[in-house]
Formats: sequence, structure tokens, C-alpha cells
Amino acid sequence: MKITAEMVDYIAHLARIELSDDDKLVFSGQLESILEYIDKLNELDTSDVEPMVHTLDISNVFREDCVRPSLPPDAALANAPDRTADSYKVPAILD
Repeated sequence: MKITAEMVDYIAHLARIELSDDDKLVFSGQLESILEYIDKLNELDTSDVEPMVHTLDISNVFREDCVRPSLPPDAALANAPDRTADSYKVPAILD
């Protein structure tokens, strides 16, 4: 597929970026290369390949969820620049 400067302009508009004329030439070539590679991948026969979420057979890699004691408020707030009782005190951002 031939990528034109107008197509690159449209994509740049969607991405909200400004491109110089030199950049448009570079990106049009790069986009053409990407689309050619995708066309090459589409030629592969994947009818015998089962759809998968991950390439490895991993079901759960998380640790066991168990209750542990947390930091006491004084330790958690030890380096706080300003605090009120057991909470961080921050400047108000709303009226």
C-alpha cells in the first residue's frame, strides 16, 4: 500500500503532532514498511494455531494473598513534610 503525504498529515492530525516535510517523507516510508510486514504476516497459515493470551503456559504468577501487619501511622508518616493526626496534610487544590 502506498502511503501518501496526505495520509501522514491525517495521522499526524489524529496524533496532534506537527511534522516537517522531511519528517513526512521519513514516516511515509516507515509506515509503508510496517504495512508490508503486516501483509507478509497475513500470508501465514494460522488455521491450526489455537488462540492464546500469552505465549507461555502461565496461570497465575502472584503470591498468596495473606494478611500481614502494616506500618504503624507514626512510622508511615515519619518523613511527611506536614501531617494532621494520622494523615498527610496537603495543600488544598479546590476552592
